[in-house]
Amino acid sequence: MRARPGAREKLIIATKVAGPSRGMPWIRGGASNTSGADILAACDGSLQRMGVDVIDLYQIHWPNRHVPMFGAAYYNPQYENATASSIHEQLEALGQLVKAGKVRAIGLSNETPYGVHEFVRLAEQHGLPRVASIQNPYCLVNRTYENGLDESCHRLNVSLLAYSPLAFGLLTGKFDASGLTGEGAPKDARLGKYESTRKQRWGRLEALVAAKRYNQLARDHGMTPTQMALAFCYTKWQVASTIIGVTSVAQLDEDLDAWGTTLSPEVLKAIDAIRWELRDPAL
Repeated sequence: MRARPGAREKLIIATKVAGPSRGMPWIRGGASNTSGADILAACDGSLQRMGVDVIDLYQIHWPNRHVPMFGAAYYNPQYENATASSIHEQLEALGQLVKAGKVRAIGLSNETPYGVHEFVRLAEQHGLPRVASIQNPYCLVNRTYENGLDESCHRLNVSLLAYSPLAFGLLTGKFDASGLTGEGAPKDARLGKYESTRKQRWGRLEALVAAKRYNQLARDHGMTPTQMALAFCYTKWQVASTIIGVTSVAQLDEDLDAWGTTLSPEVLKAIDAIRWELRDPAL
């Protein structure tokens, strides 16, 4: 980046520091904590690897404390880690990065209403940076963000970056006929390629069943599944931006072509009817 003067100003760069390893030993050797010092070191490492001087949005990938996520449904205080670094300590480290000019804005990811409120409360109490955004899953098969977190973020002026609006490809229709691993299933897709991913929320049979209902609804109304799924996200008042992932130029073109799609009241009513019946299978 430094070899191309002017290129950096054309980009908005967002990246993350991972929370506790959660069974992934490559994250800080499997450590069960993300301290302030870890945040500072991770940011310096990211700046060096990317060859930039500042990160526009630096996010905590998942909470340091115990929180049900990635398919877990229930909070259990028995799993709390009493030795984990506090939100205040993490926020102070993020404040140091902002003060040093290494980070412009801070954000959260995979957070809860409590976490968002606590980060904002402590920032206001101690004169530390206020979180600008939250990156949580939000799509047709996972609308749990609407179960209270949307009100918290609205009242606290925290923007949602909708993660996986296409539900790891379930909402593109490419798995409708084959399932995740059947004949004709796309082998280069993450759900087809990695068994560990299929064991998570996006790989549930219930998620595929719901996705197929939504996908057919899109076709019945003259849209591709991708068009309807993306339009649902980017036209919702809760959403500031959608995060898409592509593996080809053709996929990128399809995602970009969805811009401008509007959903009729009839389609929105049908979407809500499916959700009322099947709820959020990829929570």
